[in-house]
Amino acid sequence: MPFSLVPDRVFDRYADITPDYLAEQGITLLLSDLDFTLATKKTPRPDQPLRDWISDLAAHGIGFMIVSNNRSGRRVTEFCADLGVPYQGHAGKPSTRGLEAAMARAGADRAHTAMLGDKLLTDMLAANRAGILALMVEPVGGAVTAWQKVLHTLQVPFKATCRRRTAKIG
Repeated sequence: MPFSLVPDRVFDRYADITPDYLAEQGITLLLSDLDFTLATKKTPRPDQPLRDWISDLAAHGIGFMIVSNNRSGRRVTEFCADLGVPYQGHAGKPSTRGLEAAMARAGADRAHTAMLGDKLLTDMLAANRAGILALMVEPVGGAVTAWQKVLHTLQVPFKATCRRRTAKIG
């Protein structure tokens, strides 16, 4: 299990990740963090653009599941039920156990799975340790608390490394 905080690709927001891009990467299952990746933590229900994006993924044969460390089972349960998607709660990222459980539930393997998230120390590290494509987005709503600002500042060099690698590839 490689220990790397560098994502494979950084996007501005989840909607920039298209079904065509995922298909080019051979991805048939997209696992995603919830808070600050798809919506702010205070957003109780999914909005229409998120619903449309997930519908577009499904229309292109790409499965979707939320994998969350969120301590509030109610928040994740209600958000995912409203969205109509499965979830793997109490994932324990950066442990790989939640990602592995989600892949097993979906019948997917590492080669065809990607993880989407906004944090290096949980989402990207878990994806890299699990050997799946690590896709990062800027946090929805930006860094709000002092701790979030510190964390996101510390992420800057790792995202820059990813962007340099991506630019060299093409």
